[in-house]
Amino acid sequence: MYDVVALGESLIDFTPAGKNEQGMQLFSQNPGGAPANVLAMNTKLGGKTAFIGKVGADNFGFFLQATMEAAGINCIGLCKDKIIPTTLAFVQLDKKGDRSFTFYRKPGADVLLRPEEVPMELVTGCHIFHFGSVSLTDEPCRSATLQAAQAAKRAGALISFDPNYRPFLWTDAACAKAEIQNAMPLADFLKVSDEEMELLTGETELSAGAAKLAAMGPEFVFVTLGPKGAYYLTPTGTNLIPTYDVNTVDTTGAGDAFWGALLFSINGRDKAALKNMSQDEWDKIVAFANAAGSLTTTAKGAIPAMPMRNEIEDCMLNIALL
Repeated sequence: MYDVVALGESLIDFTPAGKNEQGMQLFSQNPGGAPANVLAMNTKLGGKTAFIGKVGADNFGFFLQATMEAAGINCIGLCKDKIIPTTLAFVQLDKKGDRSFTFYRKPGADVLLRPEEVPMELVTGCHIFHFGSVSLTDEPCRSATLQAAQAAKRAGALISFDPNYRPFLWTDAACAKAEIQNAMPLADFLKVSDEEMELLTGETELSAGAAKLAAMGPEFVFVTLGPKGAYYLTPTGTNLIPTYDVNTVDTTGAGDAFWGALLFSINGRDKAALKNMSQDEWDKIVAFANAAGSLTTTAKGAIPAMPMRNEIEDCMLNIALL
């Protein structure tokens, strides 16, 4: 059995890499895509993971497969499209290292994953099934995602959902909100940013927003707040856990590293055990996830920047909280 199986996008993040002699911006090719990033962090910590998705039968697609396999992710569920190329995203960073994305995906190969291409033995053979909303933007990947999540839930898996809202990929915010809310009842575990919480609930206050999200289905809600840490709501309590004071250069993949580390920390526990976990245990799990996310911001890219377990533990012991 796999600890985590994720379905969704694997794509190329082109991240800023200085300028050439003419002063023109250079970009570095990095493996990306939130579901793949989550698996990479989980695997780096010792999890057994598998990816389901589609890339182009091009050099970018082969690069992504090689990168995931080198990270220890099983790619038996990775399909290749012979006509449509691998999805690309160009990342722009502001002075604080925060990023925005421009996608080349009209369509990209990930959009074309069909329900019949999803290996059901992976979906029904995992402890946690993870998906995001990027694969809910278009058909046929929307149907493939929802059908897989439903099958995983019937098989007894915990369902993890990260809306990961990217405005560029949606017709408008109302469409995104409707599709994300439609998928929400499937989720047991939900991760949102504070901006996504506001989009989905209209709330900016954490306790009210998290409660509204929990009312939509997920019993375990986590709201990431960048340098302010992360807020959580579980059946046994709520808390705001601060994060670590690191030298941030690129926030790409930080939320995915947070989530991959958190899912690693709960692996092997059934839903009943998780519902009875103490607030102190959740505090420690979220602190661990915060450290993973923080350290990922100290280098450029997503998968290449993710820390080892000993680095996370060292961060928790030796780096000050913000």
